[in-house]
Amino acid sequence: MSDVGADFVVNASSEDLIQRVHEITSGKGFPLAFDPVAGPGLQTLAKAAGKGAMIIEYGALAPEPTPYPLFAAIEKGLNIRGYTLFEINTDPERQGRAKKFIIDKLADGTFKPIIAKTFRLDQIVEAHRYMESNEHLGKIVVSV
Repeated sequence: MSDVGADFVVNASSEDLIQRVHEITSGKGFPLAFDPVAGPGLQTLAKAAGKGAMIIEYGALAPEPTPYPLFAAIEKGLNIRGYTLFEINTDPERQGRAKKFIIDKLADGTFKPIIAKTFRLDQIVEAHRYMESNEHLGKIVVSV
């Protein structure tokens, strides 16, 4: 997966996340995690985190409540932060900076988007079904 930016991939449904993170980081824990799921899994992430780590919650895919990992947060000085794209999209100045950053990185080749599949607009239902399948790696493009 390093060709798409990941040095390591941990499948939390078949591997012990805490154990694997500690193996990968020589016991230090991770410094930063982006979590689109939340729910009870936040407790596990907090246990796998390193001292002073940040966990960014940007989704709520888990149907269960998300308990706050108080003891791990205190012990490690964790920063658990919620995020929404509206922080940027509703602020014209921040949105302008974000657009420029992305456009510049695309132009200089730093960002190389992976296109999983392209659909025509009249295939939008099929495109949505493909997205819902979670079988893709990369972006789904709909051509207008």
